Amino acid sequence: MSAESPLRPAASRSALARPLDFAYPSNRVAALGLLGSVALARLRGRGWVDAVRIGGAAFLAWATARELDPDHPATANAALPVAAVAGLVSRGGGLAPLLPAVAVLSGLRGIAGTTGETLTRTDHLGLLAQSLAAAGTGGTVGALVAGAAPLLTGGGRSVTPLLGALLPPLGPASGGSWTGALLSAAALPLARDLTAPEPVQSACDRAPRAVRAEEVRRARQVAALALSAGLLTRQSRGLLPLAAACLTVAARRAGANLKNT
Repeated sequence: MSAESPLRPAASRSALARPLDFAYPSNRVAALGLLGSVALARLRGRGWVDAVRIGGAAFLAWATARELDPDHPATANAALPVAAVAGLVSRGGGLAPLLPAVAVLSGLRGIAGTTGETLTRTDHLGLLAQSLAAAGTGGTVGALVAGAAPLLTGGGRSVTPLLGALLPPLGPASGGSWTGALLSAAALPLARDLTAPEPVQSACDRAPRAVRAEEVRRARQVAALALSAGLLTRQSRGLLPLAAACLTVAARRAGANLKNT
């Protein structure tokens, strides 16, 4: 997290756009982890589609953890290999499971408000498109996270993105996966640690203020609810990055609580 440089032109006021700044070590870890996951998958005999899915899931786990835990990049760095290993030991699904994961990431980013910007009309359309893509591949839970995000923020509210979640699956749903279900089942018992209040000190990307702790907590609460819903409805494959992110963030918080007792 970082405040926007005064020398950087504010061409976009989107609340969702967050380009990687390689000046930060964690961002370099994310890029190398993405490439490394794809390369490892290829070395293990996976096709390009499977390799891209595994690398994409690893990166999305990192990015999701950054939204849920802005003060602690180490949790995102841990979520990346967790998701990569989970992807490597499971098979099938093609690229479709990445669509709900992207929708979840965007929804949580809007709720957590880490950029410091208010959701714009363009953001609403982007969330609608992602919600439609997720729902069309059977990822209703991911579609709901993206669609409901504008209703859970302090400004820029809209019901339009939520309409995307009404789209029925246009093909075979990606469904559940035992690795995604296992990660979800491991994270959910730590939901209390995940969602407990915690101060946040990181600066917004494009606003001269700190990320609001209550908004990050709301994003964590939505993440825990989404994991529960995904486990119950057998949509864990598309929520694998979210599960990896929640597990590492919750584990950090649980470990900190043990040290303080």
